[in-house]
Amino acid sequence: MQTVTVSPKYQVVIPKQIRETLKLKPGQKMRIIEYDNRIELIPDCDISELRGFLKGIDTAFNRERDRV
Repeated sequence: MQTVTVSPKYQVVIPKQIRETLKLKPGQKMRIIEYDNRIELIPDCDISELRGFLKGIDTAFNRERDRV
């Protein structure tokens, strides 16, 4: 776990290792959520980046008749 400091302008710097792992870019939008007394940052991504992320998912299950 890494520690960051909140600046007088309430800004924080995302550590380099995390930026590189998540492939964050300057100016990239992020969503911020307050949950259970903590802050979560979620990178926004372009819808085209999601193409194929469900490849190989098992869709063999019984559906309700009105959902077919």
